[in-house]
Amino acid sequence: MPLPLLALMLGVFCVGTAEVVIAGILPEMSADLDVSIPSAGLLVTGYALGVTIGGPVITLLTTKWSRKALLLSLMGVFIAGNVIAALAPNYATLMGARVFTSLSHGTFAAVAWHVAALMSPPDKQATAMAKIALGFNFANVLGSPIGTFIGQQFGWRATFAYVTAFAVMCHLLIYKFVPSALSTESDETAEEPASLREQMKVFRKGSLQLSMLITVLAQGAVFTTSTYLAPLLRDIGHFAPAMVGILLIVFGVGSVLGNILGGKSADANVMRGVLRAQTALLAALLLFWAAAPHQIPAAVALFVFGAAGFSIIPALQARILAVASAAPALALSANVSAFNLGNGLGAWLGGTTIDLGFGVRSVTLTAALATTIALVLSLAMWARGRRESPELPALDASTADVALSQKTP
Repeated sequence: MPLPLLALMLGVFCVGTAEVVIAGILPEMSADLDVSIPSAGLLVTGYALGVTIGGPVITLLTTKWSRKALLLSLMGVFIAGNVIAALAPNYATLMGARVFTSLSHGTFAAVAWHVAALMSPPDKQATAMAKIALGFNFANVLGSPIGTFIGQQFGWRATFAYVTAFAVMCHLLIYKFVPSALSTESDETAEEPASLREQMKVFRKGSLQLSMLITVLAQGAVFTTSTYLAPLLRDIGHFAPAMVGILLIVFGVGSVLGNILGGKSADANVMRGVLRAQTALLAALLLFWAAAPHQIPAAVALFVFGAAGFSIIPALQARILAVASAAPALALSANVSAFNLGNGLGAWLGGTTIDLGFGVRSVTLTAALATTIALVLSLAMWARGRRESPELPALDASTADVALSQKTP
């Protein structure tokens, strides 16, 4: 991998780790800060909401900045936020630090993808952006488990110190290897995009609105369970604390496999990929609920849950592209916010399930309910596409949406 792309991928790995590592150290944070597990889980919700709201705003405010200067500034914000988190004297300060840190997340990832494309020839841009996206997968496979192990051995503050140290290294790598000439002027030869008003019209489409709602629910189902994996594995599966980090690696390996399989399935047929991914997620959640008290079956179920949970991402993104061909970049950006809304919703749903007295094991059933709603909505969306374009092949509702948009002025 070229060094500039490696620097950007490691930066994405860093911000991705900061988002997901909380799941592995919830018990330690809860005990040290004297708050409940659900309250500690809200640190995930606060971060996700910051990404959702702050990302688009920061992106709009920095459109004239050079890409490299923006990347370095965002990583600087990220470093400062994690330093504050490591030193936070109480829960309120930690929550503020998490929200502040999150303001760098969405824009950093978006700009990293953009810069990767600018540094690559036209026929290699998708491959370059895929390499950057590996950072999020590695955050689950390596970043979160390592952070969990550090937090269990040296305290949760050490986890934030680990993230900070890695972020400083990424800052130096970006400064050293990412070209300084990159800026918004690099796109002057590109085709003139539609006006913002024209692009905003895409959000009037009911199919896009429904697709984004499905994203929120499906991703929410994943985070309803994944946020509370540590107490689920320790309290229900009776795994030793040291085993949680290893099991999170199992979850991460499943996520990489699921991402690949979900993409291949959606390439063949978008709606079939969406329906398969959601059906697999529902089955995985029910399996996890049944297997949770039994260690070996629970480990297998965790791997299956990781694969099914991450298979929905490429499928749902492909769905957005299919229904928003008039403004794909804007729609995909909005869908990233939908994913983060799902993250926050999931952490809240899981915490509420525990607060209501159903127990941590029941978060898997709450997640299964959210998945069922998403699946029903997807089936309704597919059926609507078939009714409006009955001549199209079965399950190809994405093609139906494109055809309908071409017929509609």
